[in-house]
Amino acid sequence: MGPLHPATAEQLADTVTAALAEKAKRVTVAFGEVTVVVAASDYPAAALILRDAKGCQFEQLIDLCGLDYSEYADGRYDGRRFCVATHLLSISLNQRVRLKVFCDDDDFPVVASLNDVWNAANWFEREAFDLFGIIFEGHNDLRRILTDYGFIGHPFRKDFPTTGYVEMRYDPEQKRVIYQPVTIEPREITPRVIREDNYGGLQ
Repeated sequence: MGPLHPATAEQLADTVTAALAEKAKRVTVAFGEVTVVVAASDYPAAALILRDAKGCQFEQLIDLCGLDYSEYADGRYDGRRFCVATHLLSISLNQRVRLKVFCDDDDFPVVASLNDVWNAANWFEREAFDLFGIIFEGHNDLRRILTDYGFIGHPFRKDFPTTGYVEMRYDPEQKRVIYQPVTIEPREITPRVIREDNYGGLQ
């Protein structure tokens, strides 16, 4: 059974820092939440420590997502573009932590898979691969999960156009779904100016 009074964010930050030792590049507390950043080379080992170490015991991975920092401040966060953020929960100690790792190569972002540490990472990592193009080394079934089989690109990257590259529609003549270049034209949003004196029934 978990403690009646879980550790404060500051106490948890100290516990995580002590458990990870030199593997913790940075541990911060903001808005009552603890975030720990580790190097890509330390990512799997840090995950195991957070799962098993006394005072941590993060038995459950509740979320994992990719992040694209290409438009952050001067264009990068800590000099890197792609990041994986993992949210962990300790049911027994009633506490949470965010684990972040930055990919070393912007052109070919790769980090280790955590699927062997927490089974729940499986589909989350597939989603981050599909939407951000982050490769999870060691994942045994890394394929797209949300986009179509022949989809080109990764739609959550900041440089991916909002209209996409292709559109699909049903062609009644061919009696099948076909792909074609996007026909949507960028739209200018012009605010509507209302000049009627009695607009909305006001006199």
